[in-house]
Amino acid sequence: MTDTLPRCDWCLGDPDYIAYHDEEWGRPVRDGQKLFENLSLEAFQSGLSWITILRKRENFRAAFAQFAPETLANWGEAEVTRLLQDSGIIRHHGKIEATINNAKAYLALEAEMGFSYFIWGFVDHRPQINRPQSLIDVPTQTAISRALSGALKRAGFKFCGPTTVYAFMQASGLVNDHLQSCAFASNATPA
Repeated sequence: MTDTLPRCDWCLGDPDYIAYHDEEWGRPVRDGQKLFENLSLEAFQSGLSWITILRKRENFRAAFAQFAPETLANWGEAEVTRLLQDSGIIRHHGKIEATINNAKAYLALEAEMGFSYFIWGFVDHRPQINRPQSLIDVPTQTAISRALSGALKRAGFKFCGPTTVYAFMQASGLVNDHLQSCAFASNATPA
């Protein structure tokens, strides 16, 4: 990348990170299935670098039927065994089973009130007053991510602790953690 736009420090130095930062990260996502995909990928990222997941994202999409909850909810041990052999994804038994489990929980929330409505209900109408000035100002979790994590767990979701949920909130634009100096900060304001 040859432009000189100011960006968040975490994405600098890697073209995949820069493209993700510029085109996706922090932009509000209202589509329930896309939110489910983001939450699933953040669960796989837990304990790893996001760049690892980002570079395998297309493999994840192919392996997990484009994260279609209606399909995943019907999967069982045969699919888990198949996925554990797939070198294109992170082969973590617990995270694979959690994704299948979470598809079932997603469908229940979708039928009850809409998954997107449920997720956005935790942040809509809560203005974000102070955006971070530097990376040290960016939290790893907040009171809202803890509340959302707890609500997801009560709804039957797994691998959705408050730190994972906060990363999901950042990725899905539920919070705007672009640094104040970042040229893309205004593109990320939650709708």
